[in-house]
Amino acid sequence: MKMKKSSKIFTHITLIILAIFIVLPFVWMLLTSVKTLAEAEAVPPTIFPEVFRFENYTKIFEEFPFGQYYMNTITITIFTVILQLIIVTPAAYAFARLDFKFKDTIFLLLMAAMMVPGQMYIIPQYQIIQKMGLLNTLMAIVIPGVFSIYYTFLLRQHFKSIPREMEEAAVIDGASQFTIFIKLMVPIVRPALATVAILGGLGAWNSFLWPLIVNSTPDKLPLASGLRLFIGQFGTHYPKMMAGAVLSVLPMVVIFSIFQKKFIASMTVSAGKE
Repeated sequence: MKMKKSSKIFTHITLIILAIFIVLPFVWMLLTSVKTLAEAEAVPPTIFPEVFRFENYTKIFEEFPFGQYYMNTITITIFTVILQLIIVTPAAYAFARLDFKFKDTIFLLLMAAMMVPGQMYIIPQYQIIQKMGLLNTLMAIVIPGVFSIYYTFLLRQHFKSIPREMEEAAVIDGASQFTIFIKLMVPIVRPALATVAILGGLGAWNSFLWPLIVNSTPDKLPLASGLRLFIGQFGTHYPKMMAGAVLSVLPMVVIFSIFQKKFIASMTVSAGKE
């Protein structure tokens, strides 16, 4: 019992220390956002400002097209999540429940593509977007993000976990394959769909490199890429940049806090599937 107690105490202390290290950069970002430039660049650094200056949050809207960045990011995120679910869900269902030629071979090839670093796809993706005439548009950012092998695999694991008897009963009742998919299968895997929506939305919201490659005009940039413009030629106003960073991460933190139970439960189920 004593050994168990001591190991529990050690585990909790370790987790607390790790949590502090994880949270510390976010706390520092929040504190820097309400400092003056002199306080932010002071050596040795000051932890708390003399006066909390919230005007940094208003100035970024006056000096930069921050509102446009926000609208661009919301648009990109919504379209990416919707299109991802429309494409990935039937693909995952097909690989999990339907029988067709070379199914396993195709799926193995798709899984193998996950081993290739994403940077290898940048040039071909850019050429495709260029030939489609979508450079300097929000759709240029959306389209490459809607095809996800990982999310297909994640949903496939959930579809495979559904008992065959349910599908067979629906067939006996006269249901078509499309009806089975829409009215039976999709409602069952809703927690997994929520997980895909959260992960896909998070990836789209934090998109940084790709928007800078396909868009050359500031009014088409999302938040993560737009924050780069806060870096000036002769210096960077760190409090304003940190204020922008706080506002950019806040929506995702709120969404994750609301749906974290469903998200964790779905990921746990996925990890247990063979």
